[in-house]
Amino acid sequence: MTLSRRKTLRILGGGLVLAAGAVAADLSTGPAKALAPWRQAGSYKDPRLDALSYAILSPNPHNRQSWLIDLSAADEVTLYVDLEKLLPHTDPFSRQITIGLGCFLETLRMAAAQRGLMTEFDLFPDGEDAKELDQRRVAVVKFAPGAQPDPLFAHVMKRRTQKDPYDLSRDVSDGVLAELEAACLNGTRPGTTNQGQRVAELRQLSRDALIVEVETPHTFKESVDLFRIGRKEVNENPDGIDFSGPLFQGLHRAGLMTREGTLNPQSTMFEQGLAAVLENADTAMAHIWLVTEVNDRSAQINAGRDWMRVNLAATGLGVAMQPLSQALQEYPEMAVHYSKVHKMLAQDGGTVQMMARLGYCDAVPESPRWPIEKKLLNG
Repeated sequence: MTLSRRKTLRILGGGLVLAAGAVAADLSTGPAKALAPWRQAGSYKDPRLDALSYAILSPNPHNRQSWLIDLSAADEVTLYVDLEKLLPHTDPFSRQITIGLGCFLETLRMAAAQRGLMTEFDLFPDGEDAKELDQRRVAVVKFAPGAQPDPLFAHVMKRRTQKDPYDLSRDVSDGVLAELEAACLNGTRPGTTNQGQRVAELRQLSRDALIVEVETPHTFKESVDLFRIGRKEVNENPDGIDFSGPLFQGLHRAGLMTREGTLNPQSTMFEQGLAAVLENADTAMAHIWLVTEVNDRSAQINAGRDWMRVNLAATGLGVAMQPLSQALQEYPEMAVHYSKVHKMLAQDGGTVQMMARLGYCDAVPESPRWPIEKKLLNG
């Protein structure tokens, strides 16, 4: 759960003035170190590193950046999952983590194609476990000449996950939805809606699932434990949920934004934080979802590849997009909503892998990233 600057201003009211006054002038800039990978993308001579420098900018669950890379074989990239970056409470089977790895691989493919390089994926060559990810290889990627650029790559550097409320006066057109569906090329079954009653039903489902996640102590704590509050924390640990900048640092120093307070169901911060994320669900102007016929690891990777493509297509169309996948999570407390979302969106069978709200809002900044060098096993 994240709060925008505007929401935090509203939530904390008068206390903000005191908190902001406590912030030293040297906190006026953002977490430059954590954002440096965005400036370094595309600056590497090794074509594999160059492609990887874009791949690390891909969307991924809770910004865990759970990729590890081995470059020991010439003209290859071997991808592993970082087992310390999983989400065992909200993503007990690491399905969402695997989707994030699929996003990574699709961006890698497109970035390599910009240099005329084809990529061949050998997924889970050592076998796979449907219940958990382990130390086995996720993918071996071989590079060879002969690729044509992908037009969607043009939007990689501008892609953002937009977590603010969306403009209720702007509809998402049928034409936009059709273009987003057409971006899927990896075997997923996309679905969209901008119809009032259907959108209202999905808004309510999203609200109900968000309430379950926030009111279930172990799932909510998993998110709060990943809060990075203020520039220093974000620069030191640029994964997890970013609350950077002088505003959040000041609120934290003044005791108006704490992990303990956020976790306390009796606190104003808990109540207002829940209200803020529900507002996001309530301003969905359309929805998009992806379904796969099977739910093995390769299908999850391919869902991630198409999810990346949908993100980039949305960016190119100027459409804001935020995942609302709480109802798709597979822990016991979410079972009722998991069943409901599948009855709504996968009536012909299959697994709903991702769902997002669509709309329009102001631009948001980049998310922090670890530099590529920190993700190399042999770097």
